[in-house]
Amino acid sequence: MAVLTVSGQAGCRVEEAARLTARKLGIELFTATRLHRLVEEQYGPAPELPEKAWPHLLSSILARLAAAGHLVACFPGAEFVLRQYPAVLRAYIVAPASYRTGMLMLERGLERPAARELLSRLDKERRALRRRRFGRATAAPELFDLTFNAALMDSEAVAALLAEAASRRGLLEEGPMPQATEREIQFQARLNLARHRIPPPGDLGLERPRFEHPSEEIFASLLDFYRIAWEYEPRSFPLRWDENGNVLEAFTPDFYLPEFDLYVELTTMKQALVTRKNRKIRRLRRLYPGVNIQVFYQKDFQNLIFKYGLAERTMRV
Repeated sequence: MAVLTVSGQAGCRVEEAARLTARKLGIELFTATRLHRLVEEQYGPAPELPEKAWPHLLSSILARLAAAGHLVACFPGAEFVLRQYPAVLRAYIVAPASYRTGMLMLERGLERPAARELLSRLDKERRALRRRRFGRATAAPELFDLTFNAALMDSEAVAALLAEAASRRGLLEEGPMPQATEREIQFQARLNLARHRIPPPGDLGLERPRFEHPSEEIFASLLDFYRIAWEYEPRSFPLRWDENGNVLEAFTPDFYLPEFDLYVELTTMKQALVTRKNRKIRRLRRLYPGVNIQVFYQKDFQNLIFKYGLAERTMRV
């Protein structure tokens, strides 16, 4: 489904434009207040959540919402979310400071000096929020598909142009977000949330098998903590057969994540053995092109351990 993100400067009636756009298109609006409420319902009180975790929390929630229907998302920094999803139209609304000051005078019933002071404070607060959550105080122009000057057009005109742009791009003809796309977004979001120790909602109640290597047990602990369903070595893939059809060589990935339809192979071994395993994985991909497999090499795995705090000791592999 299509996602229209609308953000902009204080005093530009950004939320009004977003609301009118959603109304014109007949789709749902998710404001910053509503999205924050969803985050708190699923992950806990907002003040207790690390600011750097918000892009991943919002990506996870918006991907789930986009899998169900079209939506307009209106919050500061919206352009940084769902960057890998193509069915997104990103709009930004700006205006000169004099215009924005005048709008605050009208909206808040303020004199010009008080409105100018308020605008300065709002701008500083928004820049600080974007820096804390998204790592940048301002957004580069190339992040947006459309930029509107609120001093030259009112919210109705902005909404009309946004609706027209969405129509011309065929966004409203988009079907539900493909399951594979949502799975990838959710998987990446959960891995990124790992370093903040934020588990997703739900309880999987997983049983633990006997692992062949300590790295597998640590990786399973990561999946358990973030409530990602997994199966250990659930399937072997034949790679070579003799003339009678007997299997001569097979490959068994370490984990399968059914929620994401993804196999994971851990390769924490010496380079000589890695080369042989890589050959098997390349053959598996040729023979089974529909199988998704992600390989974590020794350096990747150690980065997970130390960067995300999955183990307190150094692994010797």
